[in-house]
Amino acid sequence: MTSAGLVGGMPDARERRRVLLVTHTGRPAAMRSAQLVHQSLTNAGLTVRMLGQEVDELKSAGYELDPVEIARGVDPAEGVELVMVLGGDGTLLRAAEMSRPAGAPLLGVNLGHVGFLAEAEREDLTATVRSVVERDYGVEERMTLDVAVFNGGRGDSAPPVRTWALNEATLEKATARRMLEMVLEIDGRPLSRWGCDGVVCATPTGSTAHAFSAGGPIVWPDVEALLVVPISAHALFDRPIVVSPETHLALEVLPNTTAGVLWCDGRRMVELPAGARIEISRADVPVRLARLQRAPFTDRLVAKFGLPVGGWRGRAERNR
Repeated sequence: MTSAGLVGGMPDARERRRVLLVTHTGRPAAMRSAQLVHQSLTNAGLTVRMLGQEVDELKSAGYELDPVEIARGVDPAEGVELVMVLGGDGTLLRAAEMSRPAGAPLLGVNLGHVGFLAEAEREDLTATVRSVVERDYGVEERMTLDVAVFNGGRGDSAPPVRTWALNEATLEKATARRMLEMVLEIDGRPLSRWGCDGVVCATPTGSTAHAFSAGGPIVWPDVEALLVVPISAHALFDRPIVVSPETHLALEVLPNTTAGVLWCDGRRMVELPAGARIEISRADVPVRLARLQRAPFTDRLVAKFGLPVGGWRGRAERNR
């Protein structure tokens, strides 16, 4: 048995294909799309699993999804073939917390703004559901970060706070009045001291998110690397750096500076007193993304950011 219970009268068969549907219930468009996706997948013989709270919120809004399997326990994606996400990048990052332990691929339908992590747009919803039903999708793995926070420094006897990130781990000052004083360490050796507003440590996936807005480079997803991007740093050496994926990063908040805060993907927060140490390295467990298209990453950048490419002629055919 999986850690879910079925309501609505459909038999619980082990061989049934299951899809976990995660919806931004604060968006009317997402709720309408959830009803369509649920109906289409159910009619095709798949079992749709959802979080109980989202089912209740949809019901309160007038959307009755029946039958639906209610996720139970701490691993809502356990035993599912796919996690389908209706919303923006924030909803997809929330769904990544559910899919990562189970190794289930994420398929995002963008109902937000840029939606860089999403694979499809709302107008492609019917074709997207068809691809899920027909298993017409590929899966790629994206690097994630392991993050350990030693609130009393490395010599503290207390166990560290451990978390993870798909996009980035961002160290920020906790108050606007003072800069955060810190030292960056690379593979056990100090590199530079910064007085700054913060530092973004990102994966290639996160290079188009917070790291990009802080002035970091865009890194193609098939490049394995870690990014370190200081935010408003007052130092001679204040440029973004790109290091090996096997590098071990550490940020030490100096003892006499202001307190800080660590955000992972903008979702998981750890308070950082002065003297705290944050260690960041490549994680063993990736996030898996379902892909419907084989379009180059360049085309995705142009489409998502609305980049101007008018006047491009391309490479001329040689044998005309």
